[in-house]
Amino acid sequence: MSDALRRLLATPDHGPAITPHVGVLTLHFQVYGCNDLKAKRKAFTPMRAIWGKEPDLAVAETADIDALDSATWTVATLGTSSRQIQERLDQVEKAIAERIDAPVLDVQREIL
Repeated sequence: MSDALRRLLATPDHGPAITPHVGVLTLHFQVYGCNDLKAKRKAFTPMRAIWGKEPDLAVAETADIDALDSATWTVATLGTSSRQIQERLDQVEKAIAERIDAPVLDVQREIL
């Protein structure tokens, strides 16, 4: 262990501890009119292009990857309070519903 790390560990932290909260939003979409996976990826390009570049969000297709008629995407975010997380997920869910041309069949939320 380096001397700098030893000094850092030995220094008492007198500041308040902030416990991060994690919010996970999973959206299940019904997909119409996609003849191949390339067309499906193109339909969901904004998921990564818009929300994937937000500094407080992580976005990934988490299920139904090879299915042409459905898609499942998950958005995760961090924050200092569950209220903040809930508000951010509300905002993201509304924006996704407005921009993605696929009906949302199911929404699941979890605050950790």
